[in-house]
Amino acid sequence: MTRNLLTRRDWLKGAASGGAGLLILHNSRSARSYQANEKLNLAIIGAGGRGRANLDSVAGENIVALCDVNEQKAASAFSQYPEAKKYRDYRKLWDDLENQIDAAVVSTTNHSHAPATAMALRRGKHVYGEKPGAHSVYEARVITQMAAERGVATQRGTQMHATDNYRRIVELIRAGAIGEVRECHIWLRSSRGALGDRPAETPPVPAWLDWDLWLGPAPYRPYHPIYANGHLWWDFGGGELGNMGCHYFDLAFWALELGAPLSIEAEGPPPHPESTPAQLHLRYQFPARGQLPAVTLTWTHGSQPSPFFAEHAFPAWAWGVFVGSRGMLLASYDRRMLWPEKEFADYQPPEPSIPSSIGHHAEWLAACRSGSVTGCHFGYAGPITEAVLLGNVAYRSGAKLQWDAAGMKVTNAPQADELLRRDYRDGWTL
Repeated sequence: MTRNLLTRRDWLKGAASGGAGLLILHNSRSARSYQANEKLNLAIIGAGGRGRANLDSVAGENIVALCDVNEQKAASAFSQYPEAKKYRDYRKLWDDLENQIDAAVVSTTNHSHAPATAMALRRGKHVYGEKPGAHSVYEARVITQMAAERGVATQRGTQMHATDNYRRIVELIRAGAIGEVRECHIWLRSSRGALGDRPAETPPVPAWLDWDLWLGPAPYRPYHPIYANGHLWWDFGGGELGNMGCHYFDLAFWALELGAPLSIEAEGPPPHPESTPAQLHLRYQFPARGQLPAVTLTWTHGSQPSPFFAEHAFPAWAWGVFVGSRGMLLASYDRRMLWPEKEFADYQPPEPSIPSSIGHHAEWLAACRSGSVTGCHFGYAGPITEAVLLGNVAYRSGAKLQWDAAGMKVTNAPQADELLRRDYRDGWTL
């Protein structure tokens, strides 16, 4: 496993623009020239659930292989593409078809994102990967570095980055509509989590599920259907923060040109060793960036708002609030509002300057063919995943973390360093 990790300077490149960077294609198949109308040969790793939605978004290409450990969820995809080769184990897929594949779409469960992605990147394949893309901070850093070294086209599955609403919000921030922004607050109104101990029952594994392959790199445990929502168990996910954090942090990182945080602290119920919390509050401190001031970013998930949301009567649709020296900007996926609304009644927004996306998946397909730039390539998205996952490290370690991004270590809490990476079952690795 490589330990030549990206420096902070390396992985800040492209963050300011949400996509600046040059792709140098130097692997054997992916380096060849493509005609504009030539179809790519794709492997779909994770064909059911979220993977099915991703498959539908790239359906115009040649679907060469479909892989899923859950034949029930993947049944419709398997039947729709009878000529595609079917697999349960993506390792076997690459053994058989490496030279026939141009690119892979990875939509497995979170704990398998990085191993599945690394296997494709190591072979020089372009990768579209669902968020968060990694189960640990170390995985996020290694995947970012691997993608940079291979020079292939990548895209993280934070689809809202491609929307015009996000572009208008970024433009408002950059135009100084609310002045200098020193705070951003996020509230995910979800109380999923706190499932407690592992279930004692050990029902039989359904015939349509390969349980050992579903576990993949995670420690072995007997099958139980409660694990279907892997987000809510530490061995398989990162709770609601790991599930949704990349979507929500993306807007703040883009608009405020954020990189690595300096410190992270957490408040919540006592950490459970197995399952994730239903309520969590985080506070990140980011340094000044050039002429931009230092920023405090808070994250809250759960039914109870953070103190900031509690003291303001914001509309219920607003999950993000940028706080500037001259006002606030409320944000959601599809709405925005300058606040207090009456004080900005005469404000004229800047002319649109960030071009519309051709589509989140379409960006990636175009990049596979031409080397063009995607909005959420792994060089941009990797640091977001790291920040998200560091929130869970702060919570589980019980410490306010002082973060050394270049060295990828916590400088003040040795107990937190061991949470930056995980062990892998035999046969599974990066």
